[in-house]
Amino acid sequence: MKFVLILVIATVIALPFLFTRDVTQDSWRPGDPELIIVTPHNEAIRQEFALAFSAWHQEKYGQPVRIDWRVLGGTTEIMRYLAAEYARSAKHYFKRESTIWPANGQEVILATHPPTTPADLQLWQRFRACDRPDDISCGMDLFFGGGPFDHSKAQRQGLTVPAWGTNAPPLGLFVDHANRVLIPDGLHGEVWRGHAFYGTALSAFGICYNKDRLRDLGITHPPRRWEDLSDPKYCGQLALADPTKSGSIAKAFEMIIQATCMESLLTAGFTQDHVDQYELALSDIHSQPGTTNPYLPANYQATLEQGWCKGIALIRRLSANARYFSDSASKIPVDVSMGVAAAGITIDFMGRFQSEMSTPAGKEPAVCYVNPEAGSSVNADPISLLRGAPHRELAVRFIEYVLSADGQKLWNYRPGTPGGPKRFALRRLPIRRAFYPSTDPVLQRAFEAHQPYLSDELGNPENDAYRLAQSFHYIPRWTAQHFGVQRDLIRAMCMDSGDELKSAWRAILAHGGPEANPKAMALLEAMPDTPYPLTWKSAITDYASVPRADILRTWTAFFRTQYRLAEEEAKRNTPIIKKT
Repeated sequence: MKFVLILVIATVIALPFLFTRDVTQDSWRPGDPELIIVTPHNEAIRQEFALAFSAWHQEKYGQPVRIDWRVLGGTTEIMRYLAAEYARSAKHYFKRESTIWPANGQEVILATHPPTTPADLQLWQRFRACDRPDDISCGMDLFFGGGPFDHSKAQRQGLTVPAWGTNAPPLGLFVDHANRVLIPDGLHGEVWRGHAFYGTALSAFGICYNKDRLRDLGITHPPRRWEDLSDPKYCGQLALADPTKSGSIAKAFEMIIQATCMESLLTAGFTQDHVDQYELALSDIHSQPGTTNPYLPANYQATLEQGWCKGIALIRRLSANARYFSDSASKIPVDVSMGVAAAGITIDFMGRFQSEMSTPAGKEPAVCYVNPEAGSSVNADPISLLRGAPHRELAVRFIEYVLSADGQKLWNYRPGTPGGPKRFALRRLPIRRAFYPSTDPVLQRAFEAHQPYLSDELGNPENDAYRLAQSFHYIPRWTAQHFGVQRDLIRAMCMDSGDELKSAWRAILAHGGPEANPKAMALLEAMPDTPYPLTWKSAITDYASVPRADILRTWTAFFRTQYRLAEEEAKRNTPIIKKT
């Protein structure tokens, strides 16, 4: 017994040393450069980029670098923190300068458009003219990771600044000496970089599933489309993440709505060529939401709006099947691999990473990831330089490293390969064009040089980000302005009233299913009618003036009432008794 106790004590004492990184991997000492980065990235990404950048910097500039990672949660939490920190810093700076700070100072300086009153406009302009760490700063250098929505918002709010100021980026970063595009500014409707944010890796959104759990549930065909997850067999077995906490997951839900909009148009007889032609016509006349064009078919816009509503209805059905909504997007594939859930909606690299980590050597994976058919665009994962960065020069070097061929290798090279990660296979899609097949002979040769070291077959159509991007045309007019409203709608409709939704759905299933309960389904799928009837148009017009807290409170009350009514209606039906 005494021996066992001594062994336990010795093990506890040794644990910190067992899991401490080998000091030979990082020769940084106090006084050497330090970089402060806020990020939603996981530990594997943080560790690999910290080690690789330090080694790269030591080789190129003669000093290693320590990265101080600030992990605050998802991009939503990061954005709230940045807004509060910049407002606090700006308030202190302007008061020191004897400038009046109004009660709504944070709202004024972070407005995405110039204010109309002279005093507010002057404050707004002075905030954006200041990029000095001793005056206005959040105390951090870089915002690394998350989706373009939040980085674009940070850019519009003035939280971030162009990395190279008014100068052009270094040659070889975005284009080469022959004007060959190495990193596009976007593709098929998605924006991959702006003047103050730069895509570093690419992501699609899809479904991870556990083959054993599907078999247990009697599901013979793995999910291939978003609609497949609405099958009642997934009731209580679907893992979802909170879109109000994660910008990436909010983007995944937007993809579902985009897909249903396109499907509605195609079903109505419109072709992809029609859609491209009509959307171009609308953009040419700088159309506002809902504006009609005499050259467009009368039912085009109406069909689009019906598709938006169908997308909302599909998300509601998926949520009715949900086991939970997690605060962490990374939890989804982990729980699916453990059998806690049968399937889940996830970001591609998280699904692939978990599939690899949970598969024993020489065995077939029990957890699979699939890009849904015509179900997702390819989205960028940007990096931005924060206003008033304390270590600006070093931060710009990090941006250049991440976007360079050396930094891009970390995303998909196998651990231990030349230039690859040391320990973790990150299983992400690089953004540089040279990592994928190309008709350009220079880019093709570069791809062939990378190919032997890649974790994924990036030449495979299922993994080729550029080919995937061409298979789904994201149209911002359909859902981009709805992004924030959709987040709040899902929260009220599926999370804050989630217990009532699931109870109503189970009652409907127990009493014959959706087809046998048309009245209950109509109650379940009703859209809010207060303070305004919610439609594609009103979501971005009427609701723009309603305080967010009021909207959430009103919508949640509406949905809870509707779901209780739907449950009561379903229970009036005679249940179908399954034969044993």
